[in-house]
Amino acid sequence: MLAIGIDVGGTSVKVAAVDGHRTLWTGRSRTYERPTTQQVVTAIKEAAADRAGDAILAGICVPGLLNEDRTAVKLSINIPGLMGIRLDELVRSALADGVRLACVSSDAVASAYDLQVSRALKGRLFCLAIGTGVGAAVLDDGQALKVHGDSPGHFGQIDVSIEGEPVIGPDGGAGGMEGYLGAAALSRRYGKDFSQKFEQIKVNDPPIKALVRAIRIGHAIYCPDHVGLSGGIGIRIGHLLPEIHHAVCTNLTRITKSGWTFVIGDSDYHAAIGAAKMVLASWEATGRGRR
Repeated sequence: MLAIGIDVGGTSVKVAAVDGHRTLWTGRSRTYERPTTQQVVTAIKEAAADRAGDAILAGICVPGLLNEDRTAVKLSINIPGLMGIRLDELVRSALADGVRLACVSSDAVASAYDLQVSRALKGRLFCLAIGTGVGAAVLDDGQALKVHGDSPGHFGQIDVSIEGEPVIGPDGGAGGMEGYLGAAALSRRYGKDFSQKFEQIKVNDPPIKALVRAIRIGHAIYCPDHVGLSGGIGIRIGHLLPEIHHAVCTNLTRITKSGWTFVIGDSDYHAAIGAAKMVLASWEATGRGRR
């Protein structure tokens, strides 16, 4: 069974095709800024590049707040084109009339799912997806813990204020994590070409201090077996992993699980691949059993 995963991000769309546990191909659109609905459709088509083939099932990751029946996005600040259209219609318009949307998720949950499955991580995974914004997911052997909507809490908006470095997050909240570590925050601190300067970021820089504080908070709330980083920014600070791990562990609360591991993603396509794998897992558990 072939499934397509679509990750509608803040600056581009990524698409992946998965057959079983194999990723057949991946694709990415050109970048955009605050796209219209038609621009989102065009970006999905561009990322898929007419390779959807015989796929009949798709999963999609979208940023923002979903409506009650999860068929549409009520609010998406960075991607206004997602609002006012059913997501199943968006997928069919971009791929083919016969493609059925079988899963709607956040990029944080989908990327965490791919990390947990591909790395065979047992138990509880707390994963931060850091890109245009900051999202979080908590999975218990693949099952998402939900506190509000699909999320375990809005970690991009938690107050991780660093002394001497006050920020206001994009949502207006003082000390918000996205005010330190989202793409816009890094651009202000390191310049518009910050993506070329990841090796210059140090563990004592305010953005990484904010990340350390967020992970410590996550330990106190969720007691995970594993902590993961994903997303375009998350996977590019891997050179700091040992130092971040040390900073997190220093005088960390004793309620945490001993022997917890720290893992980092290695692909910009974790969310797209994870969305496709979630579709296949659901099909295996339900649809295939009734055939």
